Amino acid sequence: MDRSVRNVAIIAHVDHGKTTLVDQLLWQSGAFRQNQAVAERVMDSGDLERERGITILAKNTSVVYNDTKINIVDTPGHADFGGEVERVLKMVDGVVLVVDAFEGPMPQTKFVLKNALDLELPVVVCVNKVDRPEARPDEVVDEVLELFMELEASEAQLDSPFIFASAKKGWAAKAQTDQGLGMAPLFDTLISHIPTPAGDATADAQILIYNIDYSAYLGRIGVGRVINGTARINDNMAIVNIHEPDKKKNVKISKLYEYSGLDREEVTEAQFGAIIAIAGISEIKIGDTLCNPDNPIPLPFSKISEPTLTMNFMVNNSPFAGQEGKFLTSRQVRERLYKELNTDVSLRIEDTDSTEVFKVSGRGELHLSILIETMRREGYEFQVSKPTVLYKDVDGQRHEPMETVTIDVPEEFTGTVIQKLGSRRGEMTQMTTSKGGYTRLDFSIPARGLIGYRSEFLTDTKGNGIMNTLFDGYAPYKGDIAERPQGSLISFETGKAVPYGMFNAQERGALFVTPGTKVYAGMVVGRNARRGDMEVNICKQKKLLNIRAAGTDEALRLVPAEILSLEQCLEFIADDELVEITPENLRIRKKTLDSGMRQREQKAKAK
Repeated sequence: MDRSVRNVAIIAHVDHGKTTLVDQLLWQSGAFRQNQAVAERVMDSGDLERERGITILAKNTSVVYNDTKINIVDTPGHADFGGEVERVLKMVDGVVLVVDAFEGPMPQTKFVLKNALDLELPVVVCVNKVDRPEARPDEVVDEVLELFMELEASEAQLDSPFIFASAKKGWAAKAQTDQGLGMAPLFDTLISHIPTPAGDATADAQILIYNIDYSAYLGRIGVGRVINGTARINDNMAIVNIHEPDKKKNVKISKLYEYSGLDREEVTEAQFGAIIAIAGISEIKIGDTLCNPDNPIPLPFSKISEPTLTMNFMVNNSPFAGQEGKFLTSRQVRERLYKELNTDVSLRIEDTDSTEVFKVSGRGELHLSILIETMRREGYEFQVSKPTVLYKDVDGQRHEPMETVTIDVPEEFTGTVIQKLGSRRGEMTQMTTSKGGYTRLDFSIPARGLIGYRSEFLTDTKGNGIMNTLFDGYAPYKGDIAERPQGSLISFETGKAVPYGMFNAQERGALFVTPGTKVYAGMVVGRNARRGDMEVNICKQKKLLNIRAAGTDEALRLVPAEILSLEQCLEFIADDELVEITPENLRIRKKTLDSGMRQREQKAKAK
């Protein structure tokens, strides 16, 4: 085998510059022509990734530097997509840990580094964004070393090399003063510090599948690594899985690819250590091993963290059902949900007693909302319930998922944040003051205490606060948390919202709809300023009389509507409400649309 190969994953907290760093590695290795038009953050290829500025799916690329091929995996930085990181780390032989030169190690930095250290992977630390005006690289180096010691790193891991970089400006250096060498110092450090792939060249071929891709031309594509031996075109192989060792299916490799820049390059064979893509096998799944049919030995697959949040997906049965979506039936929704399991190993889907309701569990609100947004863009129409946490029974005692929350906020807002999180059963573990008048607050809080808090946090801090969370295991139930302080404004009748009715209703609270919006009885059209729900008639027309009085015909002044995003809808809804999802609209509604029936349910509940 050509030993000049390195397999590397880029890991970091969200927004610390992983994808921008990969951009520069691609450019400076000559992967693009000089005049080629390439978008920024080229690895974030999905529409949602580009819109939100985050990496959702791990992706493969490769560069060639000084005759050494470096396979690079760009990973997500958000905690909700930690499952992507957990499984791809077993595909590589080392990692580049990217840390912001101002923010330093954050919750997800700790999570991804712990996974890398547990697998005994060599680490190259890249302190990025050292050109920021408020950067503090020397302090960040100390904080990273403290994190290594906290995670009980080995002596070899504590000797990890540090590189200082500005991915945006395209340079990396071993010392902050050497800024004219481009990315060469990072390339050189990767080649010297990350080992070549290990494996047995004489053994039977074994390929472990870590990811699933899809092409309109090639169909289902399995992405994996050749662990031992050599994979060749037209080889007869067996698909086996360590969780189902008795099941075996014989298949044939018809298309074999290696990565070259952003493209896949067809090859006839791939030796151990190579990261490859295999097309033409429709049955292939994440965690499968392709091996010799006469000696089928499945390889162990990385353990994926369990989901912590669940919600019900159900068929849309509102008065407006079927008017905007292409896929409406329970069969179509169910098929689409189970299809997602092929590519998302962190997701859990279960059938319920009702054929029209499916229980979907994930790693967090963002994890589930990305699935919802993807489905609505594909033309699906359905409803979802309020997210709830998954409890565990430990020795007869109820345990709940906990989160570590790190908040950076201007000093003037610290009191409000501490008070709000305290009321949600949060316990402050640390408080430090940093440069620029910002205070860092660390909390341990039940996961259910964060449901509905993000939008409230942005309002409380006037958009100046930054909040990061990380799952921190299970702990005994912390006690009840007060319900949301505001109720809903509910439409009294079906029709179109008119300015006259809205003008009278806006005195009761903030409206979510604009004039001309179609509404139905039982639909939530606003946030009540007080506790409890209130019915309003925003479809009410002004009575026309032939008598005119001074001042009665003045223009009505409407307060601008509060248009909620999908995440804000999921945060706002109460237990007795649903979010109606269609390709064109998001609507919040009561589970029981009839007003009289809702009142009877409330009375029965009060008893």
